[in-house]
Amino acid sequence: MNAAAQPVGAGHTAWGRNLAAPVRSFLSTETGGAAAMLAATVLALLWANVAFHSYGQFWSTELSVRVGSSAIAMDLQHWVNKGLMTLFFLVVGLEAKRELDMGELRERRRVVAPLLAAIGGLALPVAIFLAFNAGTPAGHGWGAAMSTDTAFALGALALLTPRSATRVRVYLLTVSVFDDLGALVVIATVYAGKISFAALFIAVVLFAALLALRWLPVARTAPSVVIAIGLWVATYESGIDPVVTGLLIGLVTGAYPPSREDLERASRASLAFREQPTADLARSLQRDVGSVISANERLQYQLHPLVSYAVLPLFALANAGVLITGATLSAALGSPIFLGIVIAYLVGKPLGTVAGAWLAARPSLHGARPLVSGPILVVAGTCAGIGFTVTLLIASLSFSGTALAEAKLAALATIMLAPVLTAAALQVVRRLPDRVRKRQIAGTAEDLADLADDVDPERDHIRGPQDAPVTLLEYGDFECVYCGQAEGVLRELLAASGSEVRYVWRHLPLADVHPYAQLAAEAAEAAAAQGRFWEMYDVLISHQGALTSADLERYAGELGLDTRRFAEALRRREYAGRIRADVASADESGVSGTPTFFINGRRHYGVYDLATLSAAVAAAKARAQTRAAVAR
Repeated sequence: MNAAAQPVGAGHTAWGRNLAAPVRSFLSTETGGAAAMLAATVLALLWANVAFHSYGQFWSTELSVRVGSSAIAMDLQHWVNKGLMTLFFLVVGLEAKRELDMGELRERRRVVAPLLAAIGGLALPVAIFLAFNAGTPAGHGWGAAMSTDTAFALGALALLTPRSATRVRVYLLTVSVFDDLGALVVIATVYAGKISFAALFIAVVLFAALLALRWLPVARTAPSVVIAIGLWVATYESGIDPVVTGLLIGLVTGAYPPSREDLERASRASLAFREQPTADLARSLQRDVGSVISANERLQYQLHPLVSYAVLPLFALANAGVLITGATLSAALGSPIFLGIVIAYLVGKPLGTVAGAWLAARPSLHGARPLVSGPILVVAGTCAGIGFTVTLLIASLSFSGTALAEAKLAALATIMLAPVLTAAALQVVRRLPDRVRKRQIAGTAEDLADLADDVDPERDHIRGPQDAPVTLLEYGDFECVYCGQAEGVLRELLAASGSEVRYVWRHLPLADVHPYAQLAAEAAEAAAAQGRFWEMYDVLISHQGALTSADLERYAGELGLDTRRFAEALRRREYAGRIRADVASADESGVSGTPTFFINGRRHYGVYDLATLSAAVAAAKARAQTRAAVAR
């Protein structure tokens, strides 16, 4: 497909489209994964109730991996729970690290609210479970009552809330990351077997070796995989649940945006390979392109769909099968295990998370204001009351026989009941008086600004009213075909928005791939010096294939500019410094591709079609107007 035929947004820089940090991609995969896991759960229940003996016999089949005289032997269920689930916790660790490096938690004060919400959401459910089971053999299984199933919770929330309600899903995802971290600490300590310190020492050495690989000037993928497998084996032999290795690896895998220097180096390598396609240059190109994207993003891109659509559904298939009869249900409804887990999730989770978030907002803790309003905290808390993955994982470590069946039924009950509570909470929120909702929204935290340099009316090129509530800023390149495609969308958006949006253009000429982009940018500034920036902008963006010096001088004449002054400015490169300043501001804002958009200082990720940009602008406008109304 040639560039002109591609849909708007399709050609945006790969890291800008698919940044698995970026939360929209993560949330989308989680939502689809929830559907796959639900289907696997239903299949497990059908299998167990049609042929229970077959179900149990299959998952108890032993599988042994032997190397010389050493072997690891587990049944299929434990290979799923201890082996494949390591990948699940690796993705959790990667997302936690991404949030700390690039997401909302890069402002460290913002860690307090989701951290305390997660702690409250872990502690209160455990207390409720122990209120039912303390002093009994079932009391040791308190870990089965504490952790939210992230995939199911986000999937349910996506079905119940409009797609524009991204903030509440981001908040729930952030809390769930801390929730999963806490659950894994419990699994690795409370539910660990007898500790072998020799094997644990080997695991520590291997982990240190894995960290040291990042400084090696050679390809690291193969040795990293070998060492990671060795780390998993050593941790398994130590008596600690080996899924902890996934979390540790994820937490030390850094996330960062690609730098312009790295992109330009990759571009030069690509050109060199195009001119001389040798095996040596192919390997160099592969290395240079791979190094542009952070290891965190590469791993998430590869593993997150696999975990969501394969690992978690397989986990559900291996663990959710329980024989359901009238007698089983009757016994479960009166069982302390069943009641302890269900009430812990449906009551303890909402109360615990809301209480933790309220505590974090106290001035004495110096935390940031909450990301979402009080009523929405309750909505997120009720949705966090879905327990499945960790519930089944810990239940399989703590219970057996009837007790295990009751714990599984409790986990299934939360999947059905928690969304009902969430829907009810949403109905209450929607019926709140408008003034109450606005006051609540005004008390939430501002979005973190991604734009390093604020818009300066004295310097920036602005199209639209100066006092518009929404500012849409673009870093663009006059020779970039995708900037040209986006221009049509922007015109429609500005025409439909009237006085509510102002548009700002900043230069980011990608000179390594667009030979005339720098010259075109300087020509636009030369026209601006004669008061005709936007007229020249319109000509340049619509004539991207004709940007030579002769073309630019012809355009200047057609616009009625002083062509001698214009040509002299280009010859002397009078405005190169202005372009460098825009490029420097793009670098400070983490921008390396075009077009890149910011809406009220917040970076817009993903596609930039009319519907998507309009929704983002509408959300920014509503938030700005709400804050302004409350301030008055």
